[in-house]
Amino acid sequence: MDIAIAVAIIFVGSFVQSSIGFGLAIIAAPLMFFIDPLYVPAPITICALTLSVANAAKHKHSISFQGLKYAIIGRVPGTIAGGLLLLWIDQRALALWLGLSVLFAVGLSLANIALKPSNVSMFSAGFLSGFMGTSSSIGGPPMALVLQHQANDFIRANLAAFFVVSCIMSLLMLAAVDRFGVEQFLISLPLMPATLAGYWVAMRTIHLISHQTLRRASLLLCAVAGSTAVISYWI
Repeated sequence: MDIAIAVAIIFVGSFVQSSIGFGLAIIAAPLMFFIDPLYVPAPITICALTLSVANAAKHKHSISFQGLKYAIIGRVPGTIAGGLLLLWIDQRALALWLGLSVLFAVGLSLANIALKPSNVSMFSAGFLSGFMGTSSSIGGPPMALVLQHQANDFIRANLAAFFVVSCIMSLLMLAAVDRFGVEQFLISLPLMPATLAGYWVAMRTIHLISHQTLRRASLLLCAVAGSTAVISYWI
């Protein structure tokens, strides 16, 4: 039963991310942590890597590695900082951090902030993405905030390309701090088909749902999940 719920959550998260560029971890991390803390962050990061490879291949002609250069550079120290955080906090504190990360991500998505993708902003977004992504698997919002005013295909393509590199970085760091091994890899295997199924459905239905409608629905779900995680810390 737990596996079926986890598969359903990953399917929904994959569908949302394939549609708007990010969202898998925001939706999945706080919910799947309650199913089994082992799901966070490595198995969700594996799902994100799988999905990002598919999306990057789909939109490869819109990828600008020159534009992503400073974000990837900033991602390196952020990844290290996120990995070190996992050595310091316990499972209960991780649940709180997950909830706060989700609510912060929702706040960033709702904020009417116009940031240009300059070298400084891309480096800063890369650092925050590395820190949040490695510690909680939620690394998309800082990059999405910087790229939000670009064309839709550009956003999807470059977020996917960045996530491919960043997920690999996070998994290497998680392995270094003993948070990614055979156990985490095995628990992620049933989630792979759901990840690709969410991508497949999104590619065939994306024209039927407005970007704004899907964005609002996913943010509402994220806000509920994040709030639940924070409240559970105090219960």
